[in-house]
Amino acid sequence: MKNLSLFLLLLAALALPVAAQQSNTGADQAAPAAQTNLPPLTDQKPTDFWDGDDPNLANLLAHPFANKAYVRRHTQPIRDRLNELDQLTSEQATMIKDVDSRSQKGLQLASEKESLADQHATDASTKAQTAQTAAHDASTRVASAEQMVNGLDQYKGSAQTEIRFRPGQTELSKTAKDALDQMAVPLNNQRSYIIEVRGFSPGQGQAGIAASQKMAESVARYLVLTHNIPVYRIFVQSMGNAAPEGDGTAARHATSARVEVSVLKNDLVSTAQR
Repeated sequence: MKNLSLFLLLLAALALPVAAQQSNTGADQAAPAAQTNLPPLTDQKPTDFWDGDDPNLANLLAHPFANKAYVRRHTQPIRDRLNELDQLTSEQATMIKDVDSRSQKGLQLASEKESLADQHATDASTKAQTAQTAAHDASTRVASAEQMVNGLDQYKGSAQTEIRFRPGQTELSKTAKDALDQMAVPLNNQRSYIIEVRGFSPGQGQAGIAASQKMAESVARYLVLTHNIPVYRIFVQSMGNAAPEGDGTAARHATSARVEVSVLKNDLVSTAQR
């Protein structure tokens, strides 16, 4: 009986809170029925950092932020964006490098063309100067040649030797040869000169001309054979009994057999040849 009493008391103690809770629940259900103008309450999803979990150690360890898969799932878009940005950056760097390489090649090609143009200009200038120098030299040579041609017949007497012969004789004496040697030796290795040989004879007519011709030819022969004077430089004239130049009268005739040897030089041609 004692135990039964204790059980009943315990049951009554437990029944009282339950009855109170049911009464409260009925009151709460009656209140909304009376206030029909208020909107119904909706279940709002927590949006705070912890998704509605209490910030304690257990929830911290069990929260999805502590899960690698959760972190990977939320950080994967960021990684993809970063990879895309890296790819764009790499492409931009490649394009910039390509543009820079082409620019360097263009600058190098332009520099080479500029150097080639400068070289061509220098070559053209050198050729122009060479042509100008050649033209100036040609003009100088033409002027010198014109001056030489104009002075070809301007010979001046530099020496005169008289060779005397006995009447009827055409051979040279030792004195005559010595005089011709003294005149011809300085002419060795010289140019632009001529030798005029004129023979005079006291004979009349053709006889005098023939005698003067033989005397003049003997003198010319000696100069050619002994002193190697070219024949084209010796001009022989048979004067007969004509009066020599410088006697002062044209009526006076030659009174002795002789040959006048005159050396004529062209100083202008000699100067040009030097």
